[in-house]
Amino acid sequence: MTTTTQHPDIKKILADRGLDGSGKDIWTKRLGEITEDEVKWALSRQPGYYVLDRLLMLISPAAENYIEQMSQIAHQLTLQRFGKTVRLYAPLYVSNFCVNGCTYCGFSTNHRFSRIRLTIEQALAEAETIAKEGFKDLLLVSSEDKKFITVDYLAELASKLRPKFSSLSVEIYQMSAKEYAKLFAAGIEGVTLYQETYDRETYRKYHPGGPKADYDYRLSAADSFGQAGMREIGLGALLGLDDWRLETLALAEHAHYLMKRYWKSRVSFSFPRLRPAKDVDSARFNLLSDTNLIQMILALRLCFADAGMTISTREPAYLRDQLVKLGITRMSAGSKTNPGGYSTHADSVGQFEIDDSRSPAQIAAMLKSQGLEPVWKDWDSAFTDA
Repeated sequence: MTTTTQHPDIKKILADRGLDGSGKDIWTKRLGEITEDEVKWALSRQPGYYVLDRLLMLISPAAENYIEQMSQIAHQLTLQRFGKTVRLYAPLYVSNFCVNGCTYCGFSTNHRFSRIRLTIEQALAEAETIAKEGFKDLLLVSSEDKKFITVDYLAELASKLRPKFSSLSVEIYQMSAKEYAKLFAAGIEGVTLYQETYDRETYRKYHPGGPKADYDYRLSAADSFGQAGMREIGLGALLGLDDWRLETLALAEHAHYLMKRYWKSRVSFSFPRLRPAKDVDSARFNLLSDTNLIQMILALRLCFADAGMTISTREPAYLRDQLVKLGITRMSAGSKTNPGGYSTHADSVGQFEIDDSRSPAQIAAMLKSQGLEPVWKDWDSAFTDA
């Protein structure tokens, strides 16, 4: 993609604003200087529009005293834009082989365990088990295992899954725009890929080896989704690697950039907090509190009225039950993070430990008890195949 004065790329945007870590001290100081009067001003503005300085006020330490007011505004805004619905999805992991050495991940190439790849037939069997729970929205997940989980593998799997699932998306290793376009043609409509952390030095620390170690290449991924015509672009930072407030600012700038450039695609946010995983020392991470996670979600909702917001089974049941009324529009249920975990290889190693182990039926019942409608099917290919 060509960079112009009128349309700078995301790398330049983050660098110019110091949100790639180069301005960490300046932003931290600004956050600490925000007053309660500024927070009140930010809350008095019309909800749903994005300005960086307004988001700065909403995620500041001073705004922690206004969580309840933020919650009320976010709830009303979400009802206005999305109604009383929450989409339900399930992840299907197809491989835990990986060439990357990410130090927070259970699939790291440096860990020693018996690894598993699902054949097309095995993946279809897993999908059949998932479908029996009622799911029509499926997320295909893979580690960086390009030798086996190829573009052709994913395209073939998607073509065979389309008759049973109304919505297919992927959370996989990074590809080119041409490769994503091939997946789109096969029926995959959305891609989620986390930058993990927008701070360059922190990124280097946690990604010591493998293709994923290239920060700039990783940052370019979402542009490839948009160029391929994906209907949904999923963003997120892995919460616990660096200061969540600075990650939120960078994440918002990234989303704003994508919304302007790829306006036919919907941009959504995920909020993955680090979880325990095989051979990973969780004590080294900078985990944020439940209150700050809620603050982050509320602040982004108040700045992005139409963005999808996803919460996974990484989070505990009590917190997920609260979050569905505060801006969340999509959530996983009954998740397995290990290949074959639903049927064929229940004991295989997972990417991380989930926290909310309730069944899909229990999650649906919880939503109904709160006056919300669990949506199993949110899209149908007939809309575009006609």
